[in-house]
Amino acid sequence: MSELKTLPLEILQHVSQSIDVPMHGLSAVIALLNDGGTVPFIARYRKEATGNLDEVKVREIEEKLAYFRDLLARRETILNSIDEQGKLTDELKARIERCLEKSEMEDLYLPYRPKRRTKATIAREKGLEPLANYLWAQQTAEMPLAELAATFVNAEKGVASIDEALEGARHIVAETICEDADLRKALRQLMFEEGMVTCRKPVDAVDEQEKFKMYYEYREPVKTIPSHRMLAIRRGEAEGVLFFLLDMEAQHAIGTLQSRILRAQGDWTPQLMAAIEDCWSRLLNHSIQGEIRLELKLRSDADAIAVFRDNLHNLLLSPPAGPISVLGIDPGLRTGCKLAVVDETGKFLAHDVMYPFTSKSGPEQAAKVLEKIMAQHNVRAIAIGNGTAGRETDQLVREFLRERKLDQVFAVTVSESGASVYSASDVARQEFPDLDLTVRGAISIARRLQDPLSELVKVDPKSIGVGQYQHDVDQRNLQQSLESVIETCVNRVGVDLNTSSWTLLRYVSGVTERTAVNIVKYRDENGRFHSRAQLMKVPGVGPKTFEQAAGFLRIRNGENPLDGTAVHPESYAVVEQIAESLKAPVAELIARPELLEKVDRTQLSAGAFTLNDILEELKKPGRDPRDKFVAPSFADGVREIADAQPGMVLEGVVTNVTKFGAFVDIGVHQDGLVHISELSNRYIKDPNEAVKVGQIVKVKVLSADVKTKRIALSIKALLQPEARPGKGQSAKPAPKPQLSYEEKLALLAKKFRG
Repeated sequence: MSELKTLPLEILQHVSQSIDVPMHGLSAVIALLNDGGTVPFIARYRKEATGNLDEVKVREIEEKLAYFRDLLARRETILNSIDEQGKLTDELKARIERCLEKSEMEDLYLPYRPKRRTKATIAREKGLEPLANYLWAQQTAEMPLAELAATFVNAEKGVASIDEALEGARHIVAETICEDADLRKALRQLMFEEGMVTCRKPVDAVDEQEKFKMYYEYREPVKTIPSHRMLAIRRGEAEGVLFFLLDMEAQHAIGTLQSRILRAQGDWTPQLMAAIEDCWSRLLNHSIQGEIRLELKLRSDADAIAVFRDNLHNLLLSPPAGPISVLGIDPGLRTGCKLAVVDETGKFLAHDVMYPFTSKSGPEQAAKVLEKIMAQHNVRAIAIGNGTAGRETDQLVREFLRERKLDQVFAVTVSESGASVYSASDVARQEFPDLDLTVRGAISIARRLQDPLSELVKVDPKSIGVGQYQHDVDQRNLQQSLESVIETCVNRVGVDLNTSSWTLLRYVSGVTERTAVNIVKYRDENGRFHSRAQLMKVPGVGPKTFEQAAGFLRIRNGENPLDGTAVHPESYAVVEQIAESLKAPVAELIARPELLEKVDRTQLSAGAFTLNDILEELKKPGRDPRDKFVAPSFADGVREIADAQPGMVLEGVVTNVTKFGAFVDIGVHQDGLVHISELSNRYIKDPNEAVKVGQIVKVKVLSADVKTKRIALSIKALLQPEARPGKGQSAKPAPKPQLSYEEKLALLAKKFRG
């Protein structure tokens, strides 16, 4: 990261203005990044230095600096290349050095970039460049153009006539126009403002499921087409079902060029006009289209990655059921339902299998299996995968709990997206080398209920099913973005040093994968950690790693009560000052947070931001920032798409949020879509304004098509009408209905855990 130190002042000023960060805060973040600081650490424990910049701003600075680091490296390459050609003037160098956009810099480099042999190259070889320069200069010469052109006729050089001489000169002019940075910039802007994305279906293309039907004959302005439609069109093109072009009135482009090129009338004017038309049709149109297509892809990729980031963030921070014993069920029809029990810490205890759907006696035999395994291991919750036979299994389990009057046990349907990927992964094989894949899947389902974050970090985010056209976007950018989301979530929640797997520990600030493995190995060999300081004994953990990681690692019931909080060890002395001033031990401060109201802040050696964080943490030590867990309740009689009738009001869970709406699991094996227009009774630009992944919502069924497997849902239909302007009222949700049996179970479970 040492390159960050060399960024010129003008770039730093540009970054400061573009992301609205004071220069002193920007400089502090750069210094901390150069010193090996991580984004979570800087945002949480270096607020005095940065001026309280949050993690979003710190990460934005990191990304901006990476962009300009690449730009500077590319600038150096370009300047060296032009200089080696002997064409680097002071003016050109200054202009390149002023560039803050890569595309602008590449435009300036275009005339000097090594290129293949073109018509203009051939014309120059024929000695026609002076004639082209005459046309470009637009200044009256001593002889008419025809006579001047005649002097370039030379059979030995392949110029047989005046027309051929003028044609070659026009080719040189056309290439000059094409390589002019200012003209290219103007045409790119024109294409963005006036261009249309025109999409069609080839006559012989096959689209069996008619996934792309709406795009068979489709037009939309370049500047307004949303990312999800652009990505859909690109996918259709990749599958050979669609093709698309960027369409713009040729005369608008030609007119723009003429207005910028033609400065004076003369016998050169017809030649220049012909060169302009040739340049647009033969060179610029195709080139600009390619650049705009790339820009649209980058824009769409960025939007899709942002959607994925938001969804993953919300999913990872889904409310945990907490440290209770859980029975996980991986449902199946013919192959049976695999059962696995984990204890309060997620440790695997036992597994079994039941076959409730293979015979008439199946339900009765399954009940016996359930009763036995639950009694043996004091099960307090049942997590059921939402895949094949998930609804049938859910119904079976609920009936079992009702019949046995097991009100203290609750059952929840859990998304099993990615569970099969985890089951076959190296991580799963390391954890459970002797278990079958299906049993590993049941364990994962159980743990997802206990703590979604700890379990989902073991799965490739792209397999979790919360993305939008995730396989169509730049995979490197996507991976980096998702890794940063996981890092943010893990460090925001904190990690138990004594129970967490290496797959979770590796996302802790400053901890590498090797260090995470070493921590677990040390724990296995030496027993649980009793203090954060003990971490320094782990191979690979030095002062810098300890500094970055310690505040995010928790030790429950350790030697020092502060080790179970987010207070960093470097601030323990401040807490001791507080305790001394209040004449109470540290443990009592944590047990009686009301004592902190008497603290005299002026007598403490800590900055205002740091002190605020310390006091807030001591009031709620080791608090979990995630919401409280509430179990969703699916309607008993709705198991298949055909059961979902228009007008029904159902409860469901938001599984994915896209730019065009939200998908909701209502328990029929096929998520329904709440279009953005049906999410709220007020205008919203982004579905995330109304819902988030993992949220439990009430929806009204608008339509359900068994053939196409499409379900249209509405949330807006259940909201009261928006208040009229001037009344000062806002939309309110419909009155809450009476609690269902499942909701009561969820509340009982919540009470039990409390």
